[in-house]
Amino acid sequence: MKHKKITYTERILLGNWKKEGIANKEIARRLGRPVLTIRRELKRNKTRVAIGKDVEMIYEPIHAQFVAMERRQIAFAAKQPLKNKNVYSYVLEHLRGGWSPEQISGRLRNVDHKGERNWQICMETIYQFIYKDKTDKTRDGQRTEVDLRKKRSIPLETVTDHTRPLYEYLRRKQVRRRTKGGRKSQRVRIPDRVSIHDRPKIVARRKQFGHWEGDSIVGKSHASGLHTEYERVSSLTRFERLNRITGSQAALAAQKIFNPLPMHAKRSTTLDNGLEHTNHTLFGLKTYFADPYSSWQRGGNENCNLWIRYFFPKKTDFSTITDEELKDVEWELNNRPRKRLQFKTPQEVFDEYLNL
Repeated sequence: MKHKKITYTERILLGNWKKEGIANKEIARRLGRPVLTIRRELKRNKTRVAIGKDVEMIYEPIHAQFVAMERRQIAFAAKQPLKNKNVYSYVLEHLRGGWSPEQISGRLRNVDHKGERNWQICMETIYQFIYKDKTDKTRDGQRTEVDLRKKRSIPLETVTDHTRPLYEYLRRKQVRRRTKGGRKSQRVRIPDRVSIHDRPKIVARRKQFGHWEGDSIVGKSHASGLHTEYERVSSLTRFERLNRITGSQAALAAQKIFNPLPMHAKRSTTLDNGLEHTNHTLFGLKTYFADPYSSWQRGGNENCNLWIRYFFPKKTDFSTITDEELKDVEWELNNRPRKRLQFKTPQEVFDEYLNL
């Protein structure tokens, strides 16, 4: 039989019956509890009251409920927050590295600790941990609760070890869990434009390596930005700086991305309808264009741009960002595990196909 905590209603009945002088054994029978449970409840949750010059220990239901809840809160605060210390350290390390809870959970389950039950944790547990009130407390915040911890020697270490709450390490940095739509493309006139509907069907199935999706990220005052490319099979992300948002700059950036690659790694790219893609014939591979206002047709690239925005938010002045910083972000994005890759990293999968 599963153990069940004594409820507030049972405590009220227990207090009333004790005042009537009913024996513990009879109270246990009425409540359907072992008599040892009743004895333990009376012993643990009694309170000291003054009656004239004398002091007496009595059982008062409201006080008993308060003490029990206080004890439960102290036990919860002392509990290891994520299964065990090893999982806790792994999760925090990779959250701060920009991994999502799903990537962390999948990497543990499928790659780093495959088959080891003590290392397995689901992404929902990680999300619940992130959005628990206790994870948002700093060292100073926890020290305000010292009065609740005097009864037991519980360390006053913060859960996050940082002044910022854990949800700020997530891609969207949302205080509450919700979803939002992505941005849409703009309709412009592009010479020699070939529609996505004329693209080979094999591209849509993600079965052939070397097909990309391209777009631009615009910085502060539309003065600078990035040209981004996403390989559809491996999910690899590449991007290069745009000193200006122009067709010639986008073509130059695309050439830097594609020129070093062998032919089987640069079969085609599918672009949005931005003005900066008017020189698409200079990219060095076949180009196709998604329908206007249909960003879902280039979903992988839209998603990778969203991740890049995590590091470089809107209104970022890219002229102040060094090449080293750009390469660091690119490396980090390509070395995170992905669910659709069986939790391998895009770089690992890309290298496998590149060497075929």
